[in-house]
Amino acid sequence: MDERSQRYLIVNADDFGQAEGINAGIIAAHEQGIVTSASLMVRWPAATSAAEYARQHPQLSVGLHIDLGEWAFRNGEWLHVYEVLDSDDPHAISREIRRQLEVFRSLCGTDPTHFDSHQHVHREEPIRTIVSDLALELQVPVRHFSSQIRYCGEFYGQTEEGEPYHEGISIENLLALLTTFGPGITELACHPGSGVGTELETQYRAEREVEMKMLCDPRAKEAIMRERIIMCTFREIDHRQLLSDG
Repeated sequence: MDERSQRYLIVNADDFGQAEGINAGIIAAHEQGIVTSASLMVRWPAATSAAEYARQHPQLSVGLHIDLGEWAFRNGEWLHVYEVLDSDDPHAISREIRRQLEVFRSLCGTDPTHFDSHQHVHREEPIRTIVSDLALELQVPVRHFSSQIRYCGEFYGQTEEGEPYHEGISIENLLALLTTFGPGITELACHPGSGVGTELETQYRAEREVEMKMLCDPRAKEAIMRERIIMCTFREIDHRQLLSDG
C-alpha cells in the first residue's frame, strides 16, 4: 500500500482522572478495546490513580485535558456546573494552565503527549493562543489546531443541547465512522466510563458505560483490521511536524 494513502487512527479517551468510574472505563477500553490514548484532568482526586496507571502502562499515551470549567444546557440556556476561574482574565488563565501542566508533570513524571480541553474551551481566545504557545514550547499537538491530525467527535451520545443521542454511540455508528477516515492521521474522541456514580455531577453519565461497551466490541477491532487502519498514539508521531498553524 502507498504510504501516502495509509490511514492512522488515535482513539483518545477524555476525562481520565475525573472519577474512578471513568478511570475504570478508560482502562477497560484500552486493555480490551481500541483506546490508545487518554487526556488527564489533573484537578480531580482520581487523577492520582489515573497517573499511576499511566506510569505503569506507558503504551497508553497521556495528554493534558485542560480543565477550566463545565457547562450544561438546562432550561433553555447554558449554565455553569462549575467554573475554575474568571475566563476573562488572560493572566489568570495562563497561570492556571501552567499550574495544571506542573501538576501533570508531578503526577506522571513526564510532559503530556498532547493538549486538549474540557468541552473544547481552548478553541476560543484568549485560551487558544495561550495553549498554542505552550504547545509550541513543548512541541506537542493541540486538538483542532494541528493541521495533520483530523479530529472526529462524532462518537458521542448527546446532542448539542444535552439531549440523549444513543445512535451516536452505537456500534453501527462506530463501524460507519471507521470507513470514513481518509489517508493520514485521525483522532477519534471518546468518553468511556464504568459505574460512574453520583460523585460526579454531570449530564453525561449513563452514556459512558455504553461507550465503553462499544469500544470493547470485537467488531470494532475487526473493522479496523478490515479497513487496514493502523492504530497509533500521539507519542508515536513526530510532533514537530504537527504543530499548530496558529
